[in-house]
Amino acid sequence: MQFTINRAVFIKAMNNVSRAISSRTSMPILTGVKLVLDNNGLTLTGSDTDISIETVIPVTDDQATLQVSEPGALVLPAAFFSNIVKRLPGETFTLSNTTGFQAKITSENSEFDINGQDANNYPHLPEIEVRNNLTLPAETLTEVIGQTVIAVSKQFSQPILTGVHFILAGGNLTAVATDRHRLAQRTVAFGDSDVSADIIVPGPSLNQLQAMLDEVETVDVRVAENQVIFQLGANTTFYSRLLEGNYPDASRLIPTEKRTTLTINARDLLQTIERAALLSHEGRSNVIQFTVSDEKSLISSNSPEVGRVEEQIFAAETAGDELTISFNPDYMREALKSFGDEQIQIGFKTALDPFTLVPTNNETNFIQLITPVRTY
Repeated sequence: MQFTINRAVFIKAMNNVSRAISSRTSMPILTGVKLVLDNNGLTLTGSDTDISIETVIPVTDDQATLQVSEPGALVLPAAFFSNIVKRLPGETFTLSNTTGFQAKITSENSEFDINGQDANNYPHLPEIEVRNNLTLPAETLTEVIGQTVIAVSKQFSQPILTGVHFILAGGNLTAVATDRHRLAQRTVAFGDSDVSADIIVPGPSLNQLQAMLDEVETVDVRVAENQVIFQLGANTTFYSRLLEGNYPDASRLIPTEKRTTLTINARDLLQTIERAALLSHEGRSNVIQFTVSDEKSLISSNSPEVGRVEEQIFAAETAGDELTISFNPDYMREALKSFGDEQIQIGFKTALDPFTLVPTNNETNFIQLITPVRTY
């Protein structure tokens, strides 16, 4: 195996596949990156069995200036190999493997020899039968992931809640996540299509995928029996396993009655919450109070160990009963960030019932829900 390639192009591809490589794995070979070179190009693969990422650098890529001297395959230790390539002096580097599984890396006056492993021992990517196929704008998928993945559970005692539930039906994509303390739901239309699917994608997979979506305009989503595949452009494929089981009916958690409403700019309220959280984070309970009334609405936090903060907020509109409710500021902060600079309506039923946040211009297709904290 021997090739010469532009270092910057290779590093970009290496960064992508490294998102699927974990240093903690029961299969030592998965701490490495698999390189497969043929006359058409160089393929890099990274995997932790839950996520697999494959990216191809074709010989036709003018920026890569890939020169194939001798086809072959090798697995190299990903972190060590990546650090070497990032610190090489030249614009290009040459990798050659002439004997055994040792690779020689050269660039200008620098030369490294590193030990690799047999590529034949690397697990094969899943061979799957695609049942559904859908193309989405990358910007839309980025938005949907960002607005829902914040609510997935971090507790593996309920593995089904560590993922986002995607439902494709009737020309709509609905994404739902909940950890039973909060909920996020977003619906987008993808046009006339008979595509239908009901899948649960692990939250960590979606976080890694979201970080790669800036580089492409559209994403081809393919659903199989226990895998979902995201094709990012022509050369990068992202595989994720799916969670098995029945996701709870999240619609039952969403209250249908609002006795108190407050309309406000999400970014303005976020800044107030962040100031109050400076104090609540120092206390033991990490709780903030929200008092809503026609006369004056307040955000406050009282910590006997630290002190007290109180700030009046100026809503565009308030209606209904006066109410004081307590909540976790971290949940509120993440929910508010998902709205950006939009005007939102916060709807309350009672001080003990979950409350909802919806954009005033899109109340039915996007909702954040937070369960209050009982303080007595």
